[in-house]
Amino acid sequence: MVDRKALFGFGLETGVGEVEALLRHATQADRAGLDLVSVSDHPYFADRLDAYATLGVILGRTTNIVAAANVTNTPTRPAPMLARTITALSALSGGRVAVGIGAGGLWADIARLGIEPLSPARAVRAMEESILVIRALSGGGEPVTFEGEFHRVDGLVPAPVATPPIWTGSLGPKSLAVTGRLADGWIPGRAADWLSSRFIESRPLIDEAAAAAGRDPAQVATIYNLPGRITPSPLPATRDDAGRWIGGSVSQWVEELTGAVLEFGAGGFSYFAVEDGTPPDVALGRWAGEVVPAVRAALGRP
Repeated sequence: MVDRKALFGFGLETGVGEVEALLRHATQADRAGLDLVSVSDHPYFADRLDAYATLGVILGRTTNIVAAANVTNTPTRPAPMLARTITALSALSGGRVAVGIGAGGLWADIARLGIEPLSPARAVRAMEESILVIRALSGGGEPVTFEGEFHRVDGLVPAPVATPPIWTGSLGPKSLAVTGRLADGWIPGRAADWLSSRFIESRPLIDEAAAAAGRDPAQVATIYNLPGRITPSPLPATRDDAGRWIGGSVSQWVEELTGAVLEFGAGGFSYFAVEDGTPPDVALGRWAGEVVPAVRAALGRP
């Protein structure tokens, strides 16, 4: 069954010099009724804001919108402390947190933080353990002891806070299998969409792993990071020669996204404004004020 309650989000700035714009856009997205805002997580770059400190400020400035790291760089954040951070943010915000998780990719940069690089296979196993620990340390209940390859806790009491949605930024077959077994959603990454080879080749691996774990594959939503122009008038082509979505008018966006949900089961979209001369405030206004309401109406959602 198609889930017509697709999420609509906005990707925020994360530069140290972009704080004013970030907070302005977060509150604009909140007032406009978007479902989600997200920030990237690259703690090894001095010119980037720490993702989780940023989420705390965003949640304090907003009232309804969910905030998430897109995606959490798990090698730099010990899973038990990440779980405590997430549950604290959830308690402080009334549950307005989602968790994007990745296995880590820029290992040369990660190593500059004093963290030992992991092989791809070990990095995926560490990501899987992080998901298990986050789930174990939320939702309340009896003390948890976890003896993993990478993470350990001994008699730690879970926070009495519901487990937030967990979405992975998975790429390879092993991490896609983890997504199918454990995650609530998948972010394809690299601006891949429902017509991309990444989706076509990867989504079946998620579905197979979910089914093998006794889950309904439809429980794992696909949430797309989607950059593009929102133009005043229609474009002659909405995709480039490689088939990548480049945008178009409001009506072209509405047709494309409505089809993505109804035909391909898309679970959500996080829009990223592109540098085409349109001020980000205007691009966000078109997205939140024109595109999203029209898609929701086409899907029968208020």
